[in-house]
Amino acid sequence: MGGRNAVLRLLADVRTSRGGTGSRARRPARRGDRRDQDLDSSAAEASRQFADQLEFFGGRVDLEQIHNLVDWRRHLEWLEEERDAGRIGFIGANHYAASAFKELEEVMRTGRIDAIQVPYNRVENEAARRILPLAAELDLGVIAMRPLGGGSLTRRFNPTELLKWTLADERIHVAIPATSSVAHARANAAAGSAEH
Repeated sequence: MGGRNAVLRLLADVRTSRGGTGSRARRPARRGDRRDQDLDSSAAEASRQFADQLEFFGGRVDLEQIHNLVDWRRHLEWLEEERDAGRIGFIGANHYAASAFKELEEVMRTGRIDAIQVPYNRVENEAARRILPLAAELDLGVIAMRPLGGGSLTRRFNPTELLKWTLADERIHVAIPATSSVAHARANAAAGSAEH
């Protein structure tokens, strides 16, 4: 396992290379939109997805995540084999719902993953109670999904301030606001690179 510092370097590289605060939380619209990927279905589908990723990215995926903890025990076995073979840099797990945090804690405590991805913003902040302290204790990288609440919070709060709020928590290593707007992506990048 590479440890949190290695994951942090990777996440910083993703943030820098994408010109923003990271990549999108959802599956890309086009195959190969990003180097950190999620696995989320049957063994055959996961195998096909991973083969496509390897082909697109030249034989290595930096961060492979078990999407929504789907069949995580089985996925972890072959992901570890792929990591040992050098085709995966780091293994992560994510879930979009606080109701799944108990199971996410179980995955985290296995010692077999390097990073997690959870929703974290001014409204969805359940992760602060148990998930973020455990991630810090276990030295895991943390990706905050939905720092803008999927866009819904931008009607009530300034988007830059929302991103700064999320990134101000030292247990959060990167925030990944999804956007289809170039102007929003630039604003997000500026917020992510500003002192908070």
